[in-house]
Amino acid sequence: MRYIKVTPESYSKYNTYGALISTATAYIWKLKRFSLYAMTLLYIAAGANHLIHPGPYRQIMPGWIPLHEAMIFISGICEILFAFFLLLPLTRRISAWLLIALLIAVFPANIQMMLNYLQENKPGLWLTVLRLPLQIVLIWWAYSFTKPLPSE
Repeated sequence: MRYIKVTPESYSKYNTYGALISTATAYIWKLKRFSLYAMTLLYIAAGANHLIHPGPYRQIMPGWIPLHEAMIFISGICEILFAFFLLLPLTRRISAWLLIALLIAVFPANIQMMLNYLQENKPGLWLTVLRLPLQIVLIWWAYSFTKPLPSE
C-alpha cells in the first residue's frame, strides 16, 4: 500500500469533494498551528511568572509538598522548556506529554488555592473553583499535540 503525505495545499488532489474540503482542511490546519503558538506563549508566560513572582505560588503550595521554593522554580523552568519544545516537531509529542504530567502534578496547588479562599472567605472563590475543571481543558489541549500536525 502506498502512503501519500497530505498537506492542506495538496489535499484537494486526493479527495472527491474538491475545494470545499481543501478549504476546510486548510482552515483546521491553520487553527491547529495558531493553537500551538498560543499554548507556547501561555506556558512561557506562566513559567516566567513563576520565576519573577514566586510569592503567590508559595501561598498555594500544600504543606505536605517539600521544598516549596525549589518546586516553584522547577515548575517555572519546566513550563518554559516544555513550551519551547512544543515548537519543534521532533520534540512536540514528548513535550505535550510532559505538560500533561506537569498539569497533573500542580493540581494539588490549585486545590489548595481553592481551600485557602474558602477558609479565609476571600472574594473570588468562584474563580478558584472554576480553575479546577479548567485543568482538564488544559490537559485536553496539550493532548491534542501528542499526535503529529497534518503537515508533519
